[in-house]
Amino acid sequence: MTTELKEPFKILVVDDEVDLEPLVLQRMRREIRRGKYLFVFAHNGVEAIEKLKADNDIDMVLSDINMPQMDGLTLLAQLPEIDPDLRAVIISAYGDMRNIRTAMNRGAFDFITKPIDFDDLQVTIERTLEHLANWRAALTARDQLVTLHSELGIAGETQKSILPESFPKTGEFEVHASMVPAREVGGDLYDVIPLSDGRTCLIVADVSGKGMSAALLMMAARTAFKAAVLRSCDPSAALTEANNLLCEDSPAEMFVTAIALVYDPSTGECTYASAGHHAPIRISSSGDATELDLQGGVALGMLADGGYDNHTVTLESGDALVCYTDGVTEAMSVDHEEFGLDRLLEVFSSGAFSDAETGTTRIFNAVHEFAGEADQSDDITCLCLLRRS
Repeated sequence: MTTELKEPFKILVVDDEVDLEPLVLQRMRREIRRGKYLFVFAHNGVEAIEKLKADNDIDMVLSDINMPQMDGLTLLAQLPEIDPDLRAVIISAYGDMRNIRTAMNRGAFDFITKPIDFDDLQVTIERTLEHLANWRAALTARDQLVTLHSELGIAGETQKSILPESFPKTGEFEVHASMVPAREVGGDLYDVIPLSDGRTCLIVADVSGKGMSAALLMMAARTAFKAAVLRSCDPSAALTEANNLLCEDSPAEMFVTAIALVYDPSTGECTYASAGHHAPIRISSSGDATELDLQGGVALGMLADGGYDNHTVTLESGDALVCYTDGVTEAMSVDHEEFGLDRLLEVFSSGAFSDAETGTTRIFNAVHEFAGEADQSDDITCLCLLRRS
């Protein structure tokens, strides 16, 4: 087991399709030439295990599921015996939820679907390696830090490592999101998932509780959301499927509130559904801010087969939607007064904004000014979707 990540990052690709090897080498040639990635190839699970045992510098495994001799699911089950620190990403047929779920239960960090989108693959590789680097650093620190602060530090790094750092910005729309963690780390989550039909799914969620258990549940929730959204492309159906998965695996005392939106940039139509989460705020091009109508279902992980209703709003040019977690409205001042929804709506009274990042920045600045020297007790997360003029 390597103790730290150093370039080139060594990635083992396991797939019985002989055409994949030259394709990966061709599409990743820039990173290979820069010495960032080094790819090793195997054509089935048996060959992959032989290569892993012979080379302990491999950082990551990218494996297909269906292969001769030993399939990808069997390989996943054996990886912890070879190196418990390895991170695995699986390649699956689109909509193959049974195998995806089995792979996640056997320790896969993430998945991509066929045909492979190499831009998505690049992002997935970067996120996986970043998470592995943070995890290894946290394990090293854990041996030296035995206090609660150690656990919260690991949770914070785990939390930040899976959040997107780049966002869509086109002539039609743009998105920006940010999270400011509290000293006692909770489990806020946001994600931006491009869909195959040109639409985009946006998710904001808040895990109950704090510390490492909340961070781990957040990771499970992210995986459940992504798998469900790619399968259904429908917010209510995605929340239902994610809820059923979390009801099976999450601790009984923990739950996740979430808002899921699917935005169509060609029409400005946004379909959204909530699992016990705050309603989005719509900001018109003139600066009027209103809370959208919402019939929210129960939080995820509490009740199997809970129902979630879709709602639809059409954004005009210059309109924006803001989603947030309760770290915003429940932020406390030094006088123990909550920031509240009314103050959040007033943030936009100065007028509309020209880019999505300005929308989130206004909220963070307003909350920070209101709280003053008061301690931050919860994560603060905001996501802004802007339909450009």
